[in-house]
Amino acid sequence: MAGKPARTVNAIDQTRRMLSLVTYLRERPGARIEDVARAFGITEDELVSDLDVLPMCGTSFRGGDLLDIDTDGERIWWHNPAALGAETAEPLRLAADEATALLVAARAVATLPGLRESDRQALLRATAKVEAAAGEAAGASSRLSVTFESEGGVFADVDRAISERRRLWIRYYSPARDEVTEREIDPIRLVSVGHTYVEAWCRRSEARRTFRLDRVAEIKILDEPSQPPEIELRDLSAGLVQPAAEDPEVVVEVGPGGRWVAEYYPHDSAEELPDGGLRITLRTPDPASLRRLALRLGRDGRIVEPRELAESARQAAREALAAYDGVEAAG
Repeated sequence: MAGKPARTVNAIDQTRRMLSLVTYLRERPGARIEDVARAFGITEDELVSDLDVLPMCGTSFRGGDLLDIDTDGERIWWHNPAALGAETAEPLRLAADEATALLVAARAVATLPGLRESDRQALLRATAKVEAAAGEAAGASSRLSVTFESEGGVFADVDRAISERRRLWIRYYSPARDEVTEREIDPIRLVSVGHTYVEAWCRRSEARRTFRLDRVAEIKILDEPSQPPEIELRDLSAGLVQPAAEDPEVVVEVGPGGRWVAEYYPHDSAEELPDGGLRITLRTPDPASLRRLALRLGRDGRIVEPRELAESARQAAREALAAYDGVEAAG
């Protein structure tokens, strides 16, 4: 499908777009994909991604209430537009536990640092309406509270920086090097692949980098505008780590207790060994990062090639053992 240069988009912008998309499609049965994408200023791939989500939306989770929207690759068809019609709509009724969960979550989100004031006020107004509608069922929610861990604040700051197109300063822990670095980044988008990450243009390395939010030790929104270069957004459906063909090759041999490596690391091949283990060939742009894998495997695995990396891993293991022996001797 035709594409456009990558744009800065966040979850709130996408939600607003999808709400508008519902109204747009209802008024234009059989609309062409390219026309709709052009009307919303997005790529056809982004539009198809939105269309994959819409069938999970509706007035309830009963089959007939979900949106029946699909595409034949050229046009978009909505088979049950009456599902959102006034004649079929029913008053929203919340059970006591549903009202409590909704109110507790809404109040918690309203306290997030970095949330735009307009969004905070809109959320508080909606919360007040739910409280009034829930009546006595809302009483239990006033006795409960939720506090987000630090990642929630980081998420809010990143989301705000993306919305306001501002640069971020972060202190970031890199487990591969076991160090904390300071850097300025121009955030591009938030992604969730197991954990939540921000994809950004790193001004320290002058390259695209992906940062895991729970490894951000400190974050500040800067006054300087965010100006990432126009780059094509990667398809992350195959996972966050997608080695390139030109990346260095590493061979790891694992015993039966280390077979999990083949499940968690993208690899070129995994050959069975006589002892029930595997000989795994993989690629990585930073082979040194696999030293931590070797330490984690212990007796269950070792790096075979390249030789320099294998020796480096053995040296790291010797140093770790020496440090452990030193602690025992001191005790």
